[in-house]
Amino acid sequence: MITAIIIDDERKGRNALKKKLMDYCPQVAVLGEAENGDEGLKLIELHDPVIVFLDIEMPMMNGFEMLHHLPTKKFHLIFTTAYDQYAIKAIKYAAFDYLLKPIDIEELQITIKKAEQQVALNTTAERLETLTHHLAGKNPMQKIAIPTMEGLLFFNLADIVYLESESNYTTLHFVNHPKLVASRTLRDFEELLPSDMFFRTHNSCIINLNYIKRYLKGDGGQIEMQNGHFVDVSRRKKEEFIKIIR
Repeated sequence: MITAIIIDDERKGRNALKKKLMDYCPQVAVLGEAENGDEGLKLIELHDPVIVFLDIEMPMMNGFEMLHHLPTKKFHLIFTTAYDQYAIKAIKYAAFDYLLKPIDIEELQITIKKAEQQVALNTTAERLETLTHHLAGKNPMQKIAIPTMEGLLFFNLADIVYLESESNYTTLHFVNHPKLVASRTLRDFEELLPSDMFFRTHNSCIINLNYIKRYLKGDGGQIEMQNGHFVDVSRRKKEEFIKIIR
């Protein structure tokens, strides 16, 4: 049995999530619920839950502020939110799970299954550090948490040379680190990575513009990266790419 608490200022939201967990995720036992950050802190200390469902938007003390007051963060954290695209992007960078309100049953079940696999990793504290830096604007979006088969790895964006699609996975190539396979699609990375630094050359590749060695003209053309790897440019992307490098 997985223990959980729900922190949300809206009673309707708490009740809806609790009912869906009861009906569709019977392996989760909700030990308590809180309507604000102060109550949430007390519940976490009292129950030491495996999972915390945390609403981002709460009056007085929002979800992010509440997390700052926790001395230890051993639980698996799942954010719940109705909006705030910037916060969601920062959450994705730190590889946290989140559920958009109103919460979809299938998404909830998938998220709980992921949580069951990840609770033993205990990377909440490190991911929160990454998230906090993004939200505070300190070196924004310069570090990313990458989910792999073995767990979460943290890398600076500047160390990624290029990314290749492998069906529902992505292979990342680095400057001074062996390549690794991430359990995210190339489209997921395209949405996260800053467009002034990374460019999708065709359906199966994204490059770091800082590591281009030369461009070879052709139908779409080819890019030689500084590590000697050649990347094709699709005809559809050629004009956009040439504008960028000029």
